[in-house]
Amino acid sequence: MRKRTLAREYALKILYQAEMTRREILVTAQQFLSEEEVIEDNVREFVQRLIEGVATHCETIDTHISQYAANWQLKRMATIDRNILRLGVYELMHTQDIPPKVTINEAVELAKKYGDLESGKFVNGILDKIHKTETLSKIVQ
Repeated sequence: MRKRTLAREYALKILYQAEMTRREILVTAQQFLSEEEVIEDNVREFVQRLIEGVATHCETIDTHISQYAANWQLKRMATIDRNILRLGVYELMHTQDIPPKVTINEAVELAKKYGDLESGKFVNGILDKIHKTETLSKIVQ
């Protein structure tokens, strides 16, 4: 498995665990990373980058998801889907070194692996809308 793919999986597990236990994301991340057997330094660094980014921008990220998830309330979404979207939106909106197509593809693969039958399509649709509307409009301006 590619290192960033693995890092995204770890980040998703951390976000999911934080939400299910109602603990702070950064506290959950610290505990998760200390308990995980062997994580290469570059994988650990990318996990921390993702988690810190989502934790820092969570309110804005959730606003974007709510805005583009037509007929879906954020709290009614599956926990896995919601957290995959958070990772994806963070990458789309706040990273410049990751191509949007890679971000969307990785999020869809996570949704297929950890979500239900329709999760991949759901995640793809929302992230694609956000990418086309938000990130592409920044480039045009």
